[in-house]
Amino acid sequence: MLLIDPKERRYLLTLVAGATFHTHAGILAHDDVIGATEGCTVTGSTGRSFLALRPTLSDVVLKMPRGAQVIYPKDLGAILIAADIAPGQRVLEAGVGSGALSMTVLRAGASIVGYELREDFAERAQANVAAALGPDAPYRVEIRDVTEGIDETDLDRILLDMPEPHKVVPAAAGALRPGGILLAYLPTINQTVLLRQALDDPGAPFGLAETQEIMRRTWHVEARSVRPDHRMVGHTGFLTSARRLEG
Repeated sequence: MLLIDPKERRYLLTLVAGATFHTHAGILAHDDVIGATEGCTVTGSTGRSFLALRPTLSDVVLKMPRGAQVIYPKDLGAILIAADIAPGQRVLEAGVGSGALSMTVLRAGASIVGYELREDFAERAQANVAAALGPDAPYRVEIRDVTEGIDETDLDRILLDMPEPHKVVPAAAGALRPGGILLAYLPTINQTVLLRQALDDPGAPFGLAETQEIMRRTWHVEARSVRPDHRMVGHTGFLTSARRLEG
């Protein structure tokens, strides 16, 4: 459940019968929220009101427990389109982090096998996915280094959130089906250049490489006061995608 207070602060909690939610503004009984209509207002012990809603995926991603920096929602949406994620696809994700990208891809109907170097990250990602989507989501994570090889073949998509994706290009070429898409998320342009060089190598069967970044700016709209908000989410990462070609 997502609770939003009058100052628009957001709180994500799992409702448990008999439990209470404690804030600096008072205590709210979970029982007052359980069974209530979504979009209702509930009141805590000090009279402070909270708007109660089911959280969106964006809310979950930004508020869930994390072991690694998550990919921002503005980039998650762009990844779905750039990688053309669709139901029934088989996806390899390397660098699962806290599971934000995993949840987004699973919600789109694909199945995932994840490669992750750190066991604590893998455990956190699996816990977050199970909490958001249930324990039966088609999601499996292995503790292994994707630069040492990929066992899966005929994959539809490969998604990389790791420091050196250029080292994965040869293995990705053998693991992706013709027409499949490789997409990497990188924080710096230097890493991106190395990836583009690997994808553009004459011996690499990839084409249509493209790099983009997403900027998000909200607006303040109130009566006659209409202007861009003073703060925006600017650069977070570069998205590079390419198609696996025949040969």
